[in-house]
Amino acid sequence: MELSDNQARLLRLEAQHLLERRPSSAASVARVVRRHVGVQAQEPAAARLSLRARCRDLNADTVERALVEERLLVRTWCLRGTLHLVASEDLAWLQALLRPNLIPAGAKRRAELGLDGATARRGVQVLEEMLRSEGPRTRAEIRSQLAAQGIPTAGQATVHLIALAGLEGVVCYGPDRDGEATYVALADWIEAGSLLPRDEAGAELARRYLTGYGPATPADLAAWSGLKIGEARAAWQRVAGELLEVSLRGSPAWLLRARAALLTADPPDRPVVRLVPGYDPYLLGYRGRELAVDPEHAAHIHPGGGVLHPAILVDGGVRGTWKTTRRRNRVEVGLRPFAELRVVEAELDEEVRDVARFLEGAPAGS
Repeated sequence: MELSDNQARLLRLEAQHLLERRPSSAASVARVVRRHVGVQAQEPAAARLSLRARCRDLNADTVERALVEERLLVRTWCLRGTLHLVASEDLAWLQALLRPNLIPAGAKRRAELGLDGATARRGVQVLEEMLRSEGPRTRAEIRSQLAAQGIPTAGQATVHLIALAGLEGVVCYGPDRDGEATYVALADWIEAGSLLPRDEAGAELARRYLTGYGPATPADLAAWSGLKIGEARAAWQRVAGELLEVSLRGSPAWLLRARAALLTADPPDRPVVRLVPGYDPYLLGYRGRELAVDPEHAAHIHPGGGVLHPAILVDGGVRGTWKTTRRRNRVEVGLRPFAELRVVEAELDEEVRDVARFLEGAPAGS
C-alpha cells in the first residue's frame, strides 16, 4: 500500500498520542513515556512540555509525582547515550541492550579528560559508594568528593564520569534540592525491571519502537536508539511476522499489523494542532525529518549544533516555531509561523493557553 504523506503523518500522530491526548494521572504519564520508550530530557522543561502535548490538562506536579514520589519514571542516560525519561520498569533491559555500543563510544573523550579505563572504573565505584552511604548529592558535592579521592574532575570530567555511571545502571537523577539537581544510587531509588536475553531485548525494542513511531524503517530505529544498523535490521527481522510493509515516498516502511485498521480510519474532524517543544519525540524519532518539515524551513527547526527548536504542528506538519517568555508569574507564548495560519487560529489559541497554563504552574526554570 502506498501511503500519502498525510496518511503517514496521521499514523505517527496517533502512535505518539498527539492525535488523542491521554489522561493526566501519574500512571498515565508513565504509560505515555513507555509508549515512546523514552522522552529526551536533556532539558527537563522540554521533556515536561512533550508530556503536556500528549496528556489532557497535565500539570507539572503530576510529572514530578511520577518521577519523585511514585518513581514510575526515571531520568537517566539511555537512548543514544543521552538523558531521557524512561519508565522505571524498562530501564534494566534497555540499558543492557544499548550500553555495549554507547559506553565504548565515549571512551576516547573520557581518556582525554584523564578518565582512562581503570580510573573511570574506580571513579564509578567511588561515586556509587558515596551515594549509597550519603544519599542524594549535587554535582558540586560529587566533584569535591571525587577530587578528594584523586579522581580527575577538571573541565567536563565529572559530568562524563556521572554519565558513564548512569549508563552502567549505577546512578540516576534524584530529587531537586533548592532548585538544583541531585544524583542518587539507582539501586536505592527504583526497581529497574528485569533483564531480557539480548535477542529478545532487540525484538522488544523494535516492537515498542514501531508501536510509538511507525511507520518507520530499521535505519530510523538505529538513528533513534543508538543500535548499529546491522543490529537494528536483525531486531526488525525478529518481529517480521508482526509487521505490515507499506510504501512511503517510494521506499519501503513498516508498521505493526495490529495497527493496520488505522490505514482506513477516517481523518480527524478538525485540524490537529500541537505546540511541541524542542527535542520532542515526534521530531527526534527518525533518521530524517523530511516528512514533517519542508526542506525550505528545516534550518528554522534544526539550525545545527545539536539544537532542535520548538515546533508548531498542524496535522503533523511543522508550520512554524514558538518560544516562551516568563514575566513574573505570567508566561507569554510567541508564535513564529512560516505562513499565515488563520484557518487553525482557534486551535492555536487553545494550545497557547494550555502551554501558558502548564508553565505558570511549574517552578521557574523547570
